[in-house]
Amino acid sequence: MIRLGLTGSIGMGKSTTAAMFADAGVPVHDSDAAVHELYAGEAAPLIEAAFPGTVIDGVVDRKRLGERVLGDAEALARLEAMVHPMVSDHEAAFVARARANGAPLVVLDIPLLFEIDAQNRVDEVLVVTAPAAVQKERVLARPGMTEDRFEAILARQVPDRIKRAKADFIIDTSLGLDCARAKVADLIAILQPQSETLAKAGS
Repeated sequence: MIRLGLTGSIGMGKSTTAAMFADAGVPVHDSDAAVHELYAGEAAPLIEAAFPGTVIDGVVDRKRLGERVLGDAEALARLEAMVHPMVSDHEAAFVARARANGAPLVVLDIPLLFEIDAQNRVDEVLVVTAPAAVQKERVLARPGMTEDRFEAILARQVPDRIKRAKADFIIDTSLGLDCARAKVADLIAILQPQSETLAKAGS
């Protein structure tokens, strides 16, 4: 089984691209969805203990938590030290289930793949990208987003040009949904036969 790591900076179209893989029948692990699940479960009491007042009715309030950690490197590091291992465990369980089910290819949607050095968790890396002006327009259209917050998020992400240089595959999402969907189909056609070849070689 081939594990394709999907990543890209904020506003680059990662979630939309992940959905295209899922629509094509490829199992996708969504790190953001895993965080939401953890924030409503086992991570909530730990986060409340570290950042009092950020949990409401047993669920982490992401807006309140963001206000506490964005721009505070030490607080952000404490949060990541708690949450990242939990997400990694969630992902490992997903991979194990997919392998047991005989999936030839899975997509691991890891927003901060390069930032947390998660390259060892995948076999290939796909980076989604778009021109900076398109990225900014997309992000600032999000409810509650400000330019200062956008810049703070960008400051803690590996620059897009470096991500592209490290990628095995790149999809430019500014070229339209049909183009992105075609690129996804091409990638599946490339990677699934590779998985089958590896399986034969190992048998």
